[in-house]
Amino acid sequence: QVQLVESGGGLVQAGGSLSLSCVASGRSFSTYVMGWFRQAPGKEREFLAVINWSGGHTDYSDSVKGRSTISRDNAENTVYLQMNSLKPEDTAVYYCAASRVGGAKMASEYLYWGQGTQVTVSS
Repeated sequence: QVQLVESGGGLVQAGGSLSLSCVASGRSFSTYVMGWFRQAPGKEREFLAVINWSGGHTDYSDSVKGRSTISRDNAENTVYLQMNSLKPEDTAVYYCAASRVGGAKMASEYLYWGQGTQVTVSS
């Protein structure tokens, strides 16, 4: 069992930046692939980024590629998502999740989810 807690969301102006964090409980954090998703009102949950067990491989959705960076610190049981050049369409609840599947991009491949953190980008 892994419990995930996100933080770092908030209100930011368009063009600004945010750094999201997700802290995992337990001692098996390094055995999970970690991902970030978001969900806007009335929309499906959207994959954003994934990082493998060691942090040596990452992948991004086209919607955030080039302006976001996913990273992890296994010693701190934490995964991060740095987001730059934010747009109003980035407004959503952001979730981190844990998977056993390398490079997982589908929500169904993730076993554990955090409660989410709200990101609101004003124009």
